[in-house]
Amino acid sequence: MKLSHTLTRTSAVFDDPNLVSPAGLVPLLALADRAGLRKLADEHMSVPTDKGANAGLKVASLVAGMVAGADSIDDMALLRHGGMGRVFARAYAPSTLGSFLRTFTFGHVRQLDAVAARFLLSLARLAGLTPPVPAPLPAGDEAGAGGGYAFVDVDDTIIEVHGHAKQGAGFGYTRVRGLNALIATLTTDRCAPLVLAQRLRKGACGSPRGAKRLVGDAVKQARRLLGAKAPVLVRMDSAYYGRDAVHAAIAGGAHVSVTVRMDPAVKAAIAGIDQGAWTTIKYPDAIFDQTTGTWISKAEVAEVPYTAFTSKKTADRVPGRLVVRRIPDVHADKKKANGQGTLFDVWRFHAFFTTAPAQQLDTVAADQAHRGHAIIEQVHADLKASALAHLPSGKFTANSAWLVLAVIAFNLTRAAAVIAATGPTGCSDLAKATTATVRRKLIHVPARVASSARRITLHLPQAWPWQQPWTRLFDRVADPPAIASS
Repeated sequence: MKLSHTLTRTSAVFDDPNLVSPAGLVPLLALADRAGLRKLADEHMSVPTDKGANAGLKVASLVAGMVAGADSIDDMALLRHGGMGRVFARAYAPSTLGSFLRTFTFGHVRQLDAVAARFLLSLARLAGLTPPVPAPLPAGDEAGAGGGYAFVDVDDTIIEVHGHAKQGAGFGYTRVRGLNALIATLTTDRCAPLVLAQRLRKGACGSPRGAKRLVGDAVKQARRLLGAKAPVLVRMDSAYYGRDAVHAAIAGGAHVSVTVRMDPAVKAAIAGIDQGAWTTIKYPDAIFDQTTGTWISKAEVAEVPYTAFTSKKTADRVPGRLVVRRIPDVHADKKKANGQGTLFDVWRFHAFFTTAPAQQLDTVAADQAHRGHAIIEQVHADLKASALAHLPSGKFTANSAWLVLAVIAFNLTRAAAVIAATGPTGCSDLAKATTATVRRKLIHVPARVASSARRITLHLPQAWPWQQPWTRLFDRVADPPAIASS
């Protein structure tokens, strides 16, 4: 591709009052309205003074800006250009939205949490984000790695900040100065992850801080989305291997799969595993042997019965299974080449504790399911490539509200992608795409606004590659709401 004219014969003038750069915001905001975003914010939020007036409109403006790519308060100016005023009403100035956020207290952030939770439930009903999860399958080939479970993943991430005016910023376990965001996601076999719960914490806090409440909230939200009888498995890393987080999941009716630390009790349990109990598994660089029907791999798994938290009182102890994966020492070949070979194989062990019954997740399936916990890192990366590229305020509560709004925008984008997606199951590649991909295909579509006979017409680019998904989304949210029948 090259320019059709040289730059000396090309000019650019910013003078068209009828152009809109992110025309995809039209169906997106219509979807948000159908799910009741503005109404929920008006009902549940009580931000004081004139800065908190019209909370629903301001929340919708912030979410719209994030969906369109804003990652700072100043970026909200992208809502005020060209023909945006003809398509949208009450697009607030960035300074007004910044003042609104800085008025938040911790209680107002919790109110916004309630808005986000209710909004997700409404989105799920409109877009079919979380189809009913079937009952757990018996262990074996038919069960697959998931065994019929829906997965709730919990993990935290450090959002780097700069300057000395950020409240709560500090150096955490990553040695990076920032704030700590704790997030819980829901993953099913059919759709991309959704964010169930979120909490912003100071940068120097430990990972388990506040995890008990967040895990409990996440499991309750998963139950609301999937149904009371849906099987849920909460996956966490070793930072959350403690009584509080594990009991919070179990109290909500979920099973847990949590990485354990190599303390003396775990080491003793691993040492007691019989050598004949190890099973070879599919792992990177594994080869499937058609003759024997087994994987040729250096990774093996085994399990033993295990009771967690035996140092606690009896009521706090949790019976379950200790599943162990072992792989050869990655430096063994290098040591052997240097004349430091060993007389026997040296293994590295990775163990996790699970309460999932062996009838539903056998040893191999449990290991595969637990390794899927890494999907939450993709959600972290997605958020950091979008609205969480920055935490825009010096005030901690304003940044906490920004995190909740970023999650609302994330879930709204997921819902729009599912509606626009093709395929009989409703979850094509677009439904599982990242926010950046959805934004490129559905949101950042330029349009010229024209009006005739009191109707607005958006003239979109001819031969737009994703015309059909965009039209499907537009038509879906333009449908009149269903009328309740007697």
